[in-house]
Amino acid sequence: MTGTVDRRKFLAAAGLTAVGAAAAGVGGELLFGQDFGRNTAAPAPGMTAPASRASAVPALKTHPLTINPLRQLPADETLDTVAGISPFFTPNSKFYRVDTSLRLPKVSPADWQLRIHGMVDRPITLTYDDLVKKPMIDRDITLTCVSEAVGGNFIGNAQWQGTLLAPILRKARIQRGADQIVMRDVHGMTIGVATDPTLDGRDSMLAVAMNGQVLPQSHGYPVRVVIPGLYGYVSATKWVVDMEFTTFDAFSAYWVKQKPAWSQQAPIKTESRIDVPKRRSTVAAGQVTVAGVAWAQRTGIEAVEVGIDGVFHEARLPAQDTIDTWRQWYYTWDATPGQHTLQVRATNKSGYTQTSLKHRTDPDGATGYHAILVNVT
Repeated sequence: MTGTVDRRKFLAAAGLTAVGAAAAGVGGELLFGQDFGRNTAAPAPGMTAPASRASAVPALKTHPLTINPLRQLPADETLDTVAGISPFFTPNSKFYRVDTSLRLPKVSPADWQLRIHGMVDRPITLTYDDLVKKPMIDRDITLTCVSEAVGGNFIGNAQWQGTLLAPILRKARIQRGADQIVMRDVHGMTIGVATDPTLDGRDSMLAVAMNGQVLPQSHGYPVRVVIPGLYGYVSATKWVVDMEFTTFDAFSAYWVKQKPAWSQQAPIKTESRIDVPKRRSTVAAGQVTVAGVAWAQRTGIEAVEVGIDGVFHEARLPAQDTIDTWRQWYYTWDATPGQHTLQVRATNKSGYTQTSLKHRTDPDGATGYHAILVNVT
């Protein structure tokens, strides 16, 4: 690890904790994040200072890469016209960030290499040229931070372009018993992921583009890892340069060693959120659109229900894109004057309905219904 700033002192001074740090794409030295594009001069929880001009993405002159444009969703797959709802694809500038890098790493594709070693029979070193010559895929995948509190904003959906990770890893001939891959970024930050999810057929990838654009520097340029269905602190390594096969008994990655300790394996929980109306807002009596998003990565959302003062009603959903993305929903409420409590709960495609039990984010993700108060006049 590089740098001389004491991490714990920095987090305390900034008013931040490891809970706020455990997010998709952690990497580097110090923590700051971005919450839906609102920038401030000084980092604060869920926010980030704008990157300087000096940290601009290096040019791709000697490394041509064909970037596929962001695909247009069929009309029955999106509710983007609903005012206030999270758009199906989160714009790059508004995609949440929570890092441990105070200064964004600047990595040139000409210098980038990925080393795959440890408990393998054939160690591999992959260059950027090697990577971009491999077959490229586009996949819509929702990333979720373990510090996503119920109703929070540490979640986003994007179209990722890259190459599948599993074929590359298999060429290294993984040894029996290697149940963990320790991934390191250019600063040496460690992210530990179970081996099985990288090989079980899901679209785990080395991503080079995001929403039809070259991968932004703040999201891991030139190469990052995207593994569907796992919270980011075990899966979404930005600026990745090293993958070491080992065991969970032999090594604990950065977040697992923190207090509070985070789980070694972290599948994303089934959850949902109300985007509109906003908390404690005032709306006119009559038909009011209640809308938001629900997610159950690797399982998919089957149904969403909206609670009005404790009575639940079935919401309407557009067609499911894939089981790895969130699903928008809406319900038309015949609102009567007074103060009302709105709730939401989701059921995934395995038949599991999210629990109403409230639980904080550690050690493996928050639970509970998102609830808001609304005044109707």
